[in-house]
Amino acid sequence: MSTDAPHPQDRTPEHGTEAVPPPRPPVPPLTYVPLGEHPLRRLPQLFVGLALYGFSLSAMVRASLGVNPWSVLYEGLEHHTSLSFGTISAVVGVLVLLLWIPLKQRPKLGTVANIIVLAYSSDIGLLVIPQHLGLPARGGLLVGGVLLNGFSVAVYVGARFGPGPRDGLMTGASATTGRSIRLIRTLMEITVLAAGWLLGGILGVGTVLYALTVGPITQFFIPRFAYRGGDESRTPLTRRAQRPDPAGATSRRAGRGVGRSTGRATPCDRA
Repeated sequence: MSTDAPHPQDRTPEHGTEAVPPPRPPVPPLTYVPLGEHPLRRLPQLFVGLALYGFSLSAMVRASLGVNPWSVLYEGLEHHTSLSFGTISAVVGVLVLLLWIPLKQRPKLGTVANIIVLAYSSDIGLLVIPQHLGLPARGGLLVGGVLLNGFSVAVYVGARFGPGPRDGLMTGASATTGRSIRLIRTLMEITVLAAGWLLGGILGVGTVLYALTVGPITQFFIPRFAYRGGDESRTPLTRRAQRPDPAGATSRRAGRGVGRSTGRATPCDRA
């Protein structure tokens, strides 16, 4: 009675020859990169991201269903001054920069651009987007504004020109006090939200939606837009995956695997 050797397609691959799924792309660093490094690629990304961010704030304001904590503060201050929404955001940004001094933080290009571009783009958005819309349109503006906000944060932060005034205050306070960024950011947002509400700013479902979703949205887009300078994107994991296979090594391993799975030829096979 003869025993047929298993067909090559029916053999179970051994552990050493199984296909390894490609590694997930790592989240790149977001530290400051000097202006002279690929400015033609990074500067447009910075300004487009900031312009979209300002426009997203306008969309959430026109939705009138609640905005992020800092916009609540801007709205509250609008009730007590003759300044526009964008101008208030710029003034607050400059005042926040003064808090950088005891924290020994230094503004970068992205810091200054954050103040100026956000002021103009948010005011332009409020001029373009009509007021007193119906509830379905307002709901669309809210959802679209939150999505655009998370996307735009990934775009302008990914250009790596330095933090905006509020983010720099957060990182500087964390480094100075030794407290976690999560704690510092939470305290900042609660303080700003409470001050804006006391001044007459609008809280609503949009405020909650923003708090719960803008982080995951930004996290999703960051790896796709972050500038990767030098070899930073090549982590040890990706370097192993990208390392060329020595000539014939794969075929030799496969050959040894086939030999072990077929076993010794039987007398009927030799016949």
